[in-house]
Order: sequence, then C-alpha cells, then structure tokens
Amino acid sequence: QVQLVESGGGLVQPGGSLKLSCAASGIIFSNYTMGWYRQAPGKQRELVALITSGGSTTYVKSVKGRFTISRDNAKDTVYLQMNSLKPEDTAVYYCAVPSLRFWGQGTQVTVSS
Repeated sequence: QVQLVESGGGLVQPGGSLKLSCAASGIIFSNYTMGWYRQAPGKQRELVALITSGGSTTYVKSVKGRFTISRDNAKDTVYLQMNSLKPEDTAVYYCAVPSLRFWGQGTQVTVSS
C-alpha cells in the first residue's frame, strides 16, 4: 500500500530555515506529481507546492521565493526547503500524492521566537 513518511519539522526562529523530507513507498514514485500541503490551527488545508514527474514546480504565492520543492527519484523522496520562515508559516505540513488523494501523517513546523 501507499506510504508517505514526512520528517524534518520542528521549532525555528523567524528568519530561519528548515528542510522537510517525505519518503514514499508503494507507488512508482517517478510517475507521480508530488505535493506539500499545510494546515494551520483553525484554517483549511492549503497547497504549498507541487512538483511534476518532469520536475516542473508550482508554489502558492505566499511562499514564492522562500520555499523550494525538489525530488530525488532514485530515493523516492520529495523535499521542501523552507527559508526566511515567518510565524504565519506555522502549520502541520503534509506530503501528498494529489492524484491519489493520499496524504502522509504530517510534521509540525513552528516558527516562533
């Protein structure tokens, strides 16, 4: 079955950086568009970034220029490099295979001084 395991979340000060990783199994990883989503307390889950099987990327406006999504098909892993973090980036971040409507368990990112 499909499994997505996120890691790399934590507590960081404003202006800091974190790199999230998501290891996939149970799918032919290289065939799928992968995504990162986030959900802040009291808010709906929102798309943060997508990367297609060919490596094309899409970002929500609020993270453009600060976040970078990438993938390593040899490792079946997708990454989210987050720089210049802001308190409003605080959320649970989820890795997903959007076409399968499948999400991982999430990893908490807290940006606070």
